[in-house]
Amino acid sequence: MTATDRAALKQQAGAFAADLVQSGMIVGLGTGSTAIHATRRIAQRLRNGELRNIRAMPTSRATEAAASELRIPLVSFADTQRIDMTIDGADEVDPGLNLIKGGGGALLREKIVAQSSDRFVIVVDDSKLSSRLGSRFAVPVEVVEFGWQAQARYLEALGAKVSLRLDDSQRYRTDQGNFILDCDFGPIADVAALALKMEARAGIVEHGLFLGMAQQVVVASPADIRTLPATSK
Repeated sequence: MTATDRAALKQQAGAFAADLVQSGMIVGLGTGSTAIHATRRIAQRLRNGELRNIRAMPTSRATEAAASELRIPLVSFADTQRIDMTIDGADEVDPGLNLIKGGGGALLREKIVAQSSDRFVIVVDDSKLSSRLGSRFAVPVEVVEFGWQAQARYLEALGAKVSLRLDDSQRYRTDQGNFILDCDFGPIADVAALALKMEARAGIVEHGLFLGMAQQVVVASPADIRTLPATSK
């Protein structure tokens, strides 16, 4: 499949999820190459009058800029306690709808918004589906700059091959000014146990394992668009 074909699938998945949004909602806007299509579709529906009284919570500065340019009204946590629905992408999805996220570097804000949402909808193309997390994508881990080498060694002790993320040969920084360590664990046998070990470590701000959070995944493939509910393990 060509890059153009893959981009078309992302657009279809994003548009499908955006059509789930109803007037009056507060909507979380995800970050990345698939989620941006949902943002654009929401803006289109606002312009043509299909949607009214929508406010949006962006998950990154990039998404905030895009939403502002598209004239989607924005809201902050100072204004609201709950978000009706968040639409976001993922780097990898397992059969239980557990996710790896953070390829775009916004995992901390994405998780904050997702945890504050009544409904968390993921949009992907079928290349993101996996039988076990870690089979296709490394786990992004956001760490503070101070002592980041110690966190890298800790993650290596947990079994990861660790790479400090770079951006044009410079150390990549998140919207919070932190570093990201991309951690290749290979197929992860116990994602919940791994998540707990990372959460217990000082200096690790957040990790890209989103476990038990998504209620629905919209998957675009060359054959169709389908939705996946979580399955029991």
